[in-house]
Amino acid sequence: MGPHIRNTRHTRYVPYVRHCRTALVAALASALLTPVSAVSATAASPRFPAGTFDGSRPADATIHRFLPDALPPDVPLPDALGPGGGPDGSGDTPTCHAPHAPGLAARLSYDLHAALSSRRGTVSVAVRDDLGLVCELAGERQYDSASVAKVLIMEGLLRRAEKLGRSLTRWEAANVRPMIVRSDNTAARRLWAAQGHSHLNGFLARVRTRATVLGPGGYWGLTRTTATDQMRLLGVLTNTRSFLRTRAYGLRLLADVRADQRWGVPAGMPRGFKAHVKNGWLPRSTHGWRVHSVGAFSGEGRAYRIVVLTHDNPTKAYGVRTIERIAQVVHRGLGQGRGPGRALTPETPPTPESPQTPETPETPQTPEAAVSEEPDGSAPYEPLPGWDEPEQDATP
Repeated sequence: MGPHIRNTRHTRYVPYVRHCRTALVAALASALLTPVSAVSATAASPRFPAGTFDGSRPADATIHRFLPDALPPDVPLPDALGPGGGPDGSGDTPTCHAPHAPGLAARLSYDLHAALSSRRGTVSVAVRDDLGLVCELAGERQYDSASVAKVLIMEGLLRRAEKLGRSLTRWEAANVRPMIVRSDNTAARRLWAAQGHSHLNGFLARVRTRATVLGPGGYWGLTRTTATDQMRLLGVLTNTRSFLRTRAYGLRLLADVRADQRWGVPAGMPRGFKAHVKNGWLPRSTHGWRVHSVGAFSGEGRAYRIVVLTHDNPTKAYGVRTIERIAQVVHRGLGQGRGPGRALTPETPPTPESPQTPETPETPQTPEAAVSEEPDGSAPYEPLPGWDEPEQDATP
């Protein structure tokens, strides 16, 4: 039958097909134009959501719905970090897992890798949020804790008071606040001696740390710790089901740390969030500068923790910048699209000729305090006989 001959049987169904097609287009248009309800969020609050960090909060994939489920296939992975895979050539690479948001985990893994690709030094990272996301890089590597040991001293003090059925004494309160807020070493030494190794080791066992070893004698700053253990110690303060009933007091102290010591993991923190932070900065004759930053962040119904431990840094400022690059990546990924409220810490103070840029919705506020190369004084520069020697993998 030639094409010029009309097929009446076929023509009979043309109106029907057109009708179905029209109905289908109308249905699709209706679905696409229907408004999507926004994700509900509670008002900004320094309190951490119920079940924070313990995996009890139900996974809510909609909170990350603006993120891709996976990296585009044509996005290349960044070059290897150092000779191996980590910045120290160890072969370690940052990995993130999030059953509720695999695209977020893939993006964070990629961005953390890229942030460290040009950095020297030895770095360990631990990240955890209240929806089950976990990131880790060399979480079991040990470091001299420097002043981040003061978080352990504070928590041990609060726990001892609870076990004795009392509040902190006036003497304890008068020492614990300056120890945290301005990193006072004399106060730390007093509280370390008052608790003793036996109590603090018992506290570490209660927290279930695996590789934290108290410094010898009065050398609290030589306490060896890992990113994984620091994450557990932060969890004592952030988990609403924590055995530490006075955890809110500890969080308030960390929120009050003075401005010139709030560098590190707060960099890139979203607007409307609150930072609870403690840092450590110590040069020694081997492994260069130890520069550490641990923090918990809460706001808009969200909460997460970031731990970054480093050594082999040529200067304190270099270590701070490494930590802040990592922090920016994490805050950008977990900030739910909010703009950053804090920029990188300047390596030199602003001059009258180059004043700070005024804060705008597009420009986060730069901290006024620049990085100081003054050590935190938490431990001696030279190796401690019987403790530091022999030290494996030490570098000049």
